[in-house]
Amino acid sequence: MHNLGFALDGAWRVLAAGLVLGAGLPVVFALGIRAIAAGDATITGRPNPAARALGVLCFVIVLLGVALGITFVVATGFGKQLSFEHVYPVLVDKQ
Repeated sequence: MHNLGFALDGAWRVLAAGLVLGAGLPVVFALGIRAIAAGDATITGRPNPAARALGVLCFVIVLLGVALGITFVVATGFGKQLSFEHVYPVLVDKQ
C-alpha cells in the first residue's frame, strides 16, 4: 500500500513540473505578447509604458526558463547536475 502512495506522490510532482514548465512558459509568453500589444500606441491610441514593461518582464522570464532548461540538458551531458541549494542555480558534480 505504501508503494501506491509513493507512486502517486511522484506522479503529482511530474504533473506539477509539466504544468509549470510545459504549459506555464507558453502562457507567460502569450501574456507578454498581450501586454506588448496593450502598450503599443498604434493599437490603443496612446502608449502605455507599464504594459510594455510587463511584456518585457514576461519575455525575460521565458528566456530565463529556456536558458535554465538548456543548461540542465548540457550539464547532464557533461556529468554535472544543477543545484539550487543557494537559491540560484549552480553546476555541481553528480554524486
